[in-house]
Amino acid sequence: MVLSKNKAFEAGETIRRINGYDNNAYTYYPVLIVGAGASGVAMACRLKEELGFDQFRVFERQAGIGGTWWINRYPGVACDVPAAFYSFSFAQNPNWTSFHPPGPEIVQYYHDVCQRYQVTDKFELNTNVEQCRWLEDEQIWEVTLRRMIAGMGDLSSKDRIKVVQEQGESAVYSETEIVRAKIVISAVGGLVEPKGWPEEIPGVEDFKGPVFHSARWNQDVDFNGKNVVVVGTGCSSAQLVPRLPKAPYNAKSVTQLMRSPPWVVPSPVAPGGDEWWENNGAKLVNRVPGLLGFLRFMIFAGGEWDFRLFGGSEWAAKHRKLYEEKLLKGLNKVAPEKYREILTPDYGVGCKRRIFDKAWLKSLNDPKIELTTQPLGKVNEHSVTIGPGVVYPQNATGDFPEREIPADVIVLANGFDTTKWLHPLRVAGKGGKDLVQLMEERGGPQAYQGTAMDGFPNFFMIFGPNTATGHSSVVMASENMVNYSLNFIKLVLNGEVSTIDVKHEAEVAYTTEIQAKLKKMIWMTAGCSSWYFTKDGWNSTVYPYTQIDFYRRCLFPKWNDWNIAYTQKGITKMRTRRATRFLTMTLLIVGAYRLRQRGLGLQDVKSMLRELINKLTENSVRFGAMARTRIVELLGI
Repeated sequence: MVLSKNKAFEAGETIRRINGYDNNAYTYYPVLIVGAGASGVAMACRLKEELGFDQFRVFERQAGIGGTWWINRYPGVACDVPAAFYSFSFAQNPNWTSFHPPGPEIVQYYHDVCQRYQVTDKFELNTNVEQCRWLEDEQIWEVTLRRMIAGMGDLSSKDRIKVVQEQGESAVYSETEIVRAKIVISAVGGLVEPKGWPEEIPGVEDFKGPVFHSARWNQDVDFNGKNVVVVGTGCSSAQLVPRLPKAPYNAKSVTQLMRSPPWVVPSPVAPGGDEWWENNGAKLVNRVPGLLGFLRFMIFAGGEWDFRLFGGSEWAAKHRKLYEEKLLKGLNKVAPEKYREILTPDYGVGCKRRIFDKAWLKSLNDPKIELTTQPLGKVNEHSVTIGPGVVYPQNATGDFPEREIPADVIVLANGFDTTKWLHPLRVAGKGGKDLVQLMEERGGPQAYQGTAMDGFPNFFMIFGPNTATGHSSVVMASENMVNYSLNFIKLVLNGEVSTIDVKHEAEVAYTTEIQAKLKKMIWMTAGCSSWYFTKDGWNSTVYPYTQIDFYRRCLFPKWNDWNIAYTQKGITKMRTRRATRFLTMTLLIVGAYRLRQRGLGLQDVKSMLRELINKLTENSVRFGAMARTRIVELLGI
């Protein structure tokens, strides 16, 4: 059971019905969280543990807890960051079955954490948060919830719209409810909306087989003896492609279409090897005190060392070159000779997300698998047409005629709409200003510390723009933002502050700094195209500094960057704290002077300091009288 650390919240801050007898009655939530992925789970647990507060709800459109890990069920889905680091610092798991556990085990971990912190009942599933609107007169958020038919939330927004168009709203939505919340926290994540079918490729409507995205895997499809076409060569495809020709799928052939090669990095090997770790890791971690923490730190340190690859200096370029040479040697040892040219990137390592690979390169030796850079031209009833020519390498020599590839199943592994932040959630702040529209007016998706925008009081984003990393754990980044936001949320829930939002000049200055730094980093200078940035060069994805730096920024908020509307209670507390600090400094200065005059020994000084510390930690009412008395004593008057 998790014990509360802080019980100082106002009695009125509870979930309750307002105007319950009237037709315009609504439910009031002190805190409303959007999204039940890693960030939503972390926020729920930290509210309970750190603030002792449980009057909140987490609304999730999908039918389960776990976010992207709950919805991704493709063959081979697994974490490419070692699990000891891909977990919460406040809820480390000594019982992972492998160094890189599969998706279902990660989902089970999130469920176990929710059960441990007794917050499972705070999650409401199959509920889409459609819109949040700030009511300036009442200083509160009005939130539109749409309850969905079970399973409809698991569809992408594009597919839900299609169902509504074909079958009507009642096929998707069962109820609309308007609620209100003092604080809204968006934990919707970045990898939410799968990319749709490429509009420039005709014929998909004529295809007789199933077409689906890897992030919405169709469990009913029988792959046995089927010809499969996989579009894309990202991290998901690298995990699923090697498994399709094997049992239990037993595909007849797999043709993988690639536009440009990723940098492929060998997946980190567990201590003692993967097999040894699966048999002994959990037992070892449970029996050796501190081992899990040490392992977690070493993985973190190794990731931070990788950050050297992303810089724009000559030193960084030198290290990239050495690293690239090492990776290409590994590639040439594993991949078939016929694919080595098209698998050799023409851009610097780190420019787009690396693939941490266990099986993909080796699987290309399987005669059932073909990798090609011939472009997809059109889709036919039982085949796809690719070519003529190739899209990579651009200076390829040879004849690459148009050809028809048999296809029974098409799997899209072409990523997500990562530049549409908060999509499809709509947020309207002061003056009805739309959050996404405001971002676009300023150049692109952005947020101060990836967490807040000016003009949107009591609204916080977890894992917002420019907070992803190419070298570390997104769970760590999310946890840092959760802890950062709690600094402000606590003040509102305590009744010390009515509203809080970042200052306009602070948000603009922060974004300007981030975008300027990004232009000097590998993601923007190495000549690749990636989901990190838009066609016009706006990078809304990556944080251009180390995670140590991000942790520092989250640990020490710049309070002067925030508009804080203090209540009378807050003003009184603030004045008390200021007086306490002033009197403390006075005591230390005067005390040091008097102690020096008296010529007291070290032990005497320590004893008196301990006495002062004990006194100063008492409540503020007693402190005033105590401080005056002590000053008089020290001065000898």
